[in-house]
Amino acid sequence: MLMITRRRLLQGAGGLILGSTAFAGYAVAIEPGYMLDVTRYRISPRAWPSDLALKIAIIADIHACEPFMSAARVRKIAETANAMQPDLIVLLGDFNGGHRFASGPVMPDEWGEALSVLKAPLGVHSILGNHDWWHGPLPNMKADGAEGVRRALKAMGASVLENDAIRIDNDGKPFWVAGLGDQLARRVGRHQFRGMDDLSATLTQVTDAAPVVLLAHEPNVFHRLPDRVAVTLCGHTHGGQVNLPVVGPVVGNERFGPDLVYGHTVHGDRHIVISAGLGTSIVPVRFMRPPEIVELTIVGRPAVSA
Repeated sequence: MLMITRRRLLQGAGGLILGSTAFAGYAVAIEPGYMLDVTRYRISPRAWPSDLALKIAIIADIHACEPFMSAARVRKIAETANAMQPDLIVLLGDFNGGHRFASGPVMPDEWGEALSVLKAPLGVHSILGNHDWWHGPLPNMKADGAEGVRRALKAMGASVLENDAIRIDNDGKPFWVAGLGDQLARRVGRHQFRGMDDLSATLTQVTDAAPVVLLAHEPNVFHRLPDRVAVTLCGHTHGGQVNLPVVGPVVGNERFGPDLVYGHTVHGDRHIVISAGLGTSIVPVRFMRPPEIVELTIVGRPAVSA
């Protein structure tokens, strides 16, 4: 029979504590604070024109705050996006800090100035997220109806799309970028929200057959979209934020469903790409889901010869 001595027990407990401390240090400091992935997808929606190629840089869920997502770090993220030489850049909401474990806010004019270096020939286009509505730059700061975020985005040169659609011409090849109002914008009770989204009014503005790229902070809307929307780009989920070995993003799967947590998914003729984003929400922890910028290339399928 194996006897466990007091010394072995203490050694085992010490190892467990050291391992837990190392895990906590990595998940709180290293992965969220220092890592940055560029995740690349290349997709070919069935309805996408064969002569229209589009590269999009996707920046989501910045959650600016000190010390985790400083203005200097936001600037480096913007410079990384520029280095991709995208045709357009999209900002998918949640610019405000997402938790109370911050040493201080990064104000909208600060992160806005950091993002002002973003450049793309077809423009920078943005939507708002739930944290931009729920509170100010940090959760303990008063909400202003997202006005501070809107002002910062407009000042740095981005269009702000709230149930709006704009037609963009890419060398004679048109497409639409539609931006949905946030689906969780106003709290009306415990775990109850009233959205500012109006999908019908947004898509009514699409007046021709050119393909549609929809920006929606939360992926919740995806399963009720018409096939008219070729590609949907979302953030919000943080890819689950904690992605455990073997079992995956357990909390994210429970909250959003396994097909709406992270990555590229296809339903019928519709594609969705969900970014893990950059910052953190609720707690400043990431594990096996590092901050990322997404580089999405959309190309049409080659014409089939008769």
